[in-house]
Amino acid sequence: MLNWLSNLSDPFVEAPVVRPPSGMLGFFRYFLAPVRGLLAWLVVVSLIASLSELALFVFLGQLVDLTTDNPSPGTFFSDNAWLLTGMAFVLLVVRPVSVLLSRALTTVSFVASLTALVRWRSYRYVLRQSLSFFQNDFAGRISQKVMQSGPALRESVVNVVEGVWTLVIYLAGTIILFAGLDAWLILPVVLWALAYAVTIVRLVPPVRARSQALAEANSSLSGRIVDGYTNIQAVKLFAHAEREDAFAKEGFVRQVDSFRRLATSILMMMASLNVINSLLIFSVTGLALWLWSVGQISVGSIAMASALVIRLNQMSGWILRTITSLFENIGTLQNAIETISRPNDIVDNPEAKPIAVTGGEIRFENVRFHYGREDGGVIDDLSLTVAPGERVGLVGRSGAGKSTLVNLLLRLYDLEGGRILIDGQDISGVTQESLRSRIGVVTQDTALLHRSVRDNIRYGRPDAGEDEIVAAAERAEAHHFIPNLRDFRGKTGFDAHVGERGVKLSGGQRQRVAIARLLLKDAPILVLDEATSALDSEVEAAIQDQLYSLMDGRTVIAIAHRLSTIAVLDRLVVMDEGRIVETGSHRELLERDGLYAALWRRQSGGFLGGDPGFGDERSAAE
Repeated sequence: MLNWLSNLSDPFVEAPVVRPPSGMLGFFRYFLAPVRGLLAWLVVVSLIASLSELALFVFLGQLVDLTTDNPSPGTFFSDNAWLLTGMAFVLLVVRPVSVLLSRALTTVSFVASLTALVRWRSYRYVLRQSLSFFQNDFAGRISQKVMQSGPALRESVVNVVEGVWTLVIYLAGTIILFAGLDAWLILPVVLWALAYAVTIVRLVPPVRARSQALAEANSSLSGRIVDGYTNIQAVKLFAHAEREDAFAKEGFVRQVDSFRRLATSILMMMASLNVINSLLIFSVTGLALWLWSVGQISVGSIAMASALVIRLNQMSGWILRTITSLFENIGTLQNAIETISRPNDIVDNPEAKPIAVTGGEIRFENVRFHYGREDGGVIDDLSLTVAPGERVGLVGRSGAGKSTLVNLLLRLYDLEGGRILIDGQDISGVTQESLRSRIGVVTQDTALLHRSVRDNIRYGRPDAGEDEIVAAAERAEAHHFIPNLRDFRGKTGFDAHVGERGVKLSGGQRQRVAIARLLLKDAPILVLDEATSALDSEVEAAIQDQLYSLMDGRTVIAIAHRLSTIAVLDRLVVMDEGRIVETGSHRELLERDGLYAALWRRQSGGFLGGDPGFGDERSAAE
């Protein structure tokens, strides 16, 4: 039975990754559509459970009248056998089965599936957001939004079914039953319902707003805490623990203040509810007693009416808390929607197809890009062609636009003018996944996943075998330190986890793992952005032999501030303020005595493979 309930809905059923609607109702419809059948069954079963409970109050009134007016108690059971059997069936079968099934459908089937469904689809969409989306926010805050969206939407729906729906059934049932006793009994219930509605309309919206503020405060606090923990090395190096305390405390103070404001609103609602509930019990019971005194209703009717309003009194507090929770969750959800449903800046063209890289020619045609700034361009009207198999080095001062040009090639940002073509295919017209799968990248700021060394290397090619992973590690000169690794769980070697962003490894070790990943990927286009900057000279010399071997037959774009590492490439392109100012071989640029020559003269020490500009003509010409 439990297995059947668990398998009524699959939250991970295949579905396209699309942007969730930004409107509240649309957001609900989008995520409830896959479970609408289950939701319909839940509503029906909840209806049966509520009606069976209302029937108990009818039975109570009938039993009081039957026992009060019965002249011969000895024949009570035989005289009322069918009625008592029906009561017993509802009490022992219909009510417990419907209540249990309603609870089982809610907890086992609906809650787990809907929570996972919302989180899973939200996670997949957010994961495909542009790089700038993540650069402009805390990672902890984004993950908090994704995680809280599932419970918030789930609880909102459960609140409606178990609270609002139950209240509607009880109110309608009470009014119908009172109409059968005496129409005057309806009046206090209707007045109570109107007062209840006014309480909700006037006092619940502030709860929603303050709940949204609390959700934002919680997310911001989580982001501040995660930011401090993620950058713990900088905190310790600069001895700023107390500064981080103050930064986090601002978040804690804001969160506590938001929580107190929300609690105050809830308290005001509870006070109002206590007043109108007391008036309901007093008025209905008093009116029932008066009607009995004038012979309008029976003693059983008094019992049924009193029991119903006492039950409404008990339910009203719970239902108001449920409705309050509903608005709290809607506020939380609205706060999450602002992040989750944000449009993606970088999207595939509907007609996009996988890229086909045959030769590897790269053409930048009149490229313009300035990160949305109004004071000038980072890349201005740049044109550059890299021939198939050509190895090109990008040179220039910091901020010249070298890394930006590479990011544009990877389509981490969309161009503001011009176009980029690979083998004649505009990269804006191919799928992002296929584009990046055909370009191997190693950057200076190497970040690894908090997984095993094996998983990080295999990230270059997920279907790689163990022998290929080990071979890539050996070629990247990583096989010396990997066997000595040990994580806090006692895992060693390739099984050892590297910590968040690879913090348990040194900069050089992280870069070697990244290079092993690149070697395993074996892409036809290579982008090396300060790929060996964190390595010592001996290791760099060994790895460069592997990199130069990997470059054979591939199109390469390399960036390096240490000019000797790229002086041997086929062509050097010198950039300044977003433009190409010089191009040529190392020797041609030195003879031109321009910007490159000035940069070269400022370099000192640490050159590998000799100094191509000073006597080693063979290295410079290679």
